Amino acid sequence: MEAYILVQVDIYDNEVYEEYKKLTPSSLEPYGGEFVIRGLPVQALEGEWKHDRLVLLKFPSREKALEWYNSENYQKAKNIRQKASSANFFIVG
Repeated sequence: MEAYILVQVDIYDNEVYEEYKKLTPSSLEPYGGEFVIRGLPVQALEGEWKHDRLVLLKFPSREKALEWYNSENYQKAKNIRQKASSANFFIVG
């Protein structure tokens, strides 16, 4: 069963965040991950949206999604992301 990771991001250093964006795509490949949605703009039709960026990742399984999130390659990228932004990650599926 497929799994998705939904990410809400608030960016406070765009230059550093660009470095994160360069590292993330190659970290997904070994786990069959792919971007479904990546970026802006987001318009709330109901409720409120107060974040800078929305990302939706798709994986072949929950196990692969968690393997990616905990992988050494993604941890390197994550450390850069945490210097440039705050984020909420949710797994579905």
